[in-house]
Amino acid sequence: MKTKFFISFLISAFFYSNIVSANKIGKQYSDSEKDKIIVYVLKNILSRYHYVQKKLDDDFSEHVYNEFINNLDPSKRYFTQKDILEFSKYKYLIDDQIKNTNIDFYKLVYNRFLEKIDKAKSLYKLLLKDSFDYNSDEEINIDYEKIPFAKNDLELRDIWRKQLKLSVISRVEQSESDQDEKAKKDSIFKKKSFAELEKVARAKVLENMNELYNRIDELENSDWYSSFLNSIVSGFDPHTTYMSPRVKSRFDQDMSGRLEGIGARLQKKGMYTHVVELISGGPAWKQGELESGDIILKVAQGKNEPLDIVGMRLDDAIKFIKGKKGTEVRLTVKKIDGSLQVISIIRDVVELEETFVKSSIVEKNEKTYGIVNLPKFYIDFNDPGRRDAAKDMEKEIERLKKEGVEGLIIDLRDNGGGSLQMAIEIGGLFIDKGPIVQVKYRGEAPTVKNDVDEQIQWSGPLVVMVNEFSASASEIFAAAMQDYKRGIVIGGKQTYGKGTVQNILPINRFYEQYPSDLGSLKMTIQKFYRISGGSTQKEGVYSDIALPSRYSYMEFGERDLKGALPWDKVVQANYKKKNSYSNWEEVVNNSQQRIFNDKKFKKISEYAKWLKRNQEDNILSLNYNDFKSKRHKKENEGKRFKEVFKFDSNLTFSSPKYENELFKKDTVLKDKRFAWHKSLKKDIYMNEALNVLSELKMNKEYAIVEK
Repeated sequence: MKTKFFISFLISAFFYSNIVSANKIGKQYSDSEKDKIIVYVLKNILSRYHYVQKKLDDDFSEHVYNEFINNLDPSKRYFTQKDILEFSKYKYLIDDQIKNTNIDFYKLVYNRFLEKIDKAKSLYKLLLKDSFDYNSDEEINIDYEKIPFAKNDLELRDIWRKQLKLSVISRVEQSESDQDEKAKKDSIFKKKSFAELEKVARAKVLENMNELYNRIDELENSDWYSSFLNSIVSGFDPHTTYMSPRVKSRFDQDMSGRLEGIGARLQKKGMYTHVVELISGGPAWKQGELESGDIILKVAQGKNEPLDIVGMRLDDAIKFIKGKKGTEVRLTVKKIDGSLQVISIIRDVVELEETFVKSSIVEKNEKTYGIVNLPKFYIDFNDPGRRDAAKDMEKEIERLKKEGVEGLIIDLRDNGGGSLQMAIEIGGLFIDKGPIVQVKYRGEAPTVKNDVDEQIQWSGPLVVMVNEFSASASEIFAAAMQDYKRGIVIGGKQTYGKGTVQNILPINRFYEQYPSDLGSLKMTIQKFYRISGGSTQKEGVYSDIALPSRYSYMEFGERDLKGALPWDKVVQANYKKKNSYSNWEEVVNNSQQRIFNDKKFKKISEYAKWLKRNQEDNILSLNYNDFKSKRHKKENEGKRFKEVFKFDSNLTFSSPKYENELFKKDTVLKDKRFAWHKSLKKDIYMNEALNVLSELKMNKEYAIVEK
């Protein structure tokens, strides 16, 4: 079968005869030729080897058309309906252009975009020259995807006016709130008038806009062309992306495991920079206030004035957020409840060490239990001899067994995945032998991936913790434990739902004689399936015990991504459920009853519903008094949930004994573990997982020989 061979070898062989031989060594290329080469190579790789056999037809053309225009103008600031009408002549022709390596559509839209950028520079300066009318009763819809493009330049000017007015209003309202707080603490503090605050706010918005367009002026054709290429490759699925040389360099740095910054993974959605993950043990994680789902609006270096990053490219935003160890960054963030908060974080080196397995020990009801936290399914593909997640997990469990633990919790919350092989090997630590996952290439029968080692590292009670951010390899492991009934899965209603795997292919490999770096393609080549047959794609893994969370009612995960591959199923693998527990159903029912009756969990569920309602509120008043009144009303409503996650289990968490020797030499590690144990003590979800674990009883006949 062709899948027995290294996929890039096959692709290289094809392109060697179809591309490389057609070019002479030493040929000089123009930027236009380079752009066409990249399109040609991408088209052939994707058509032949992407998991989905996608037709380059009118539907595909329409996707590229809409995606590219929306990527350039997500807030409808530049193009009018007249421009869109002119662009629309290509709406169903882009597929033919791609086949013929023609980029006329890109050139038309890109050149028009540059013209619009030049006009915008004059327009925003003119609009910010004088004060706005803050008494008029008008509104703005900030769900820009749902508003139409301006009919003409006059209407476009009004869109700009409203967006700039909103920026000024937000700043003035925040300044007034800050003044009120200062006045409470200082009786002689003199407040500035609305007019004074408005003038300062308008000047600051102007400054930020100037900085934004200065950065835009620094961008080259290749930056915008990357956006066009991603409009093409995203037509196959949302995880297939083109990475320019600069983006690939940053990706490699991220994978190296050593960064200086705050320890957060960020994602651009529309105009905003979202926090999608906190790196365990990193500065932001330790500081404790920044959370997944937060939106970063401004960035300040120490005590300097904050810089507005709304609308800024993610690359540029990251440059301001990252920084040298020991320096302070202050982030103005919008929390998911709509409130604004300034968070101060001292940057530090974020080591790969922080993504390694770690464990904690706790006593409950006179029994000892172990918690193993696995942030990633890590492995060094370049050096198989180095530590990896499976080796570390096996070693950590052995250490916990020596401590006399009677049950294990594997914490996969916020674990975005990693190595498929690690998921298989770690799954094998909890069963004798058998299937763990099924993987499938396009057009082929699924291949069952088995654990072939009959020995077991842990045969006792097992609970697997997940949440809405648990993805990919985490879902493989959790699904296997669930399908075997080897462990109870507890957490959010369902996990993220990423059931695909990507491979990174350097484009120069297929056009070897091109003198400079053409970038890389991250391409979806496989799909995962549970051993029970169902895909983890979109659906993820449904918890055996669902715990209310802030994301319970929100659209979230793979199912919320445009163009995500569908859920499907294959034939069930040959496996047998483990008769591990004598009281599985009883334990699950007991937990569900506790959750239903618990006031804290009821409050969290109420909070989640409130957040959902706020998420759907995209119409904002541009009347200042009305805007301020509604903001205060929302803040007051939010106060009901101020302590929704405040909890104390009164349990004591500690490190396994072997770490005590390490603490003598590494006080930083000691501090990190102390912070983690403190957070576990206050973790209502961990508390319920321990309740479940403490009730589980193994079947007497379930006798397994451990290592």
